[in-house]
Amino acid sequence: MGLITLGIIAALAIYTVMSYNSLVLVKHNVEKAWANIDVLLKQRHDEIPKLVMVCKEYMKFEQETLEKVIQARNHVMVASESHDVRALSKAEGELRKNLGGLFAVAEAYPDLKTNEQFMHLQQRISGLENMIADRREFYNDSVNLNNVRIAQFPDAIVANMFGFKRAEPLRFAAEETADVDVGTLFKH
Repeated sequence: MGLITLGIIAALAIYTVMSYNSLVLVKHNVEKAWANIDVLLKQRHDEIPKLVMVCKEYMKFEQETLEKVIQARNHVMVASESHDVRALSKAEGELRKNLGGLFAVAEAYPDLKTNEQFMHLQQRISGLENMIADRREFYNDSVNLNNVRIAQFPDAIVANMFGFKRAEPLRFAAEETADVDVGTLFKH
C-alpha cells in the first residue's frame, strides 16, 4: 500500500513539473512574440519622422495630416512601451489610418510621388506594416495557446498554483480594419 501511494505521489510530482515547464515555455513564447512586434514597431517609429521630413518639403499646406501621423506614432510607442495591448490596438489603428491618409494625400503631389527618398520610405514603412501583421498573427497564436493551456484541465490546476495569467490578444476594431475612403481624404 505504501509503495502505491509513493508511486502516485511521484507521478503527480513528475506531472506537475512537466506541466509547469510546458506552461513556462508557452508563457515565454508569448513574451518572445511581443518582443518581435516591439522591434518592428521601433523600426517603423524611426522611419516615420524621415517620411514626414520628406513630405514637409512638398506638402506645405498639409501640416495637419503630418501632425496626425506624428501624434499617432507617439501613441503607438507609449502603448508599446507600457505593454498595454488594448491601447496598442487602438493606437495602431489610428496610425495605419493616418499613414493611409498621408499616402493618399501624397498622390496630389506629383513631385513627391516621384521623389526617390519618399518612395523608399513608403516601401520601407509598408514592408514593416506587413511584417507587423505577420508578427501580430504569431503573437495572437501564442496568446491563444497560452490561454487555452491555462484553462484546460489538468493544466489549469498547475497554472493556478503557480499564478500563470491570461494574455491579451492584439486586436483591431472593425472601423480600424475597414477600407479607407480615399475620396474623403482628399477633401481635407
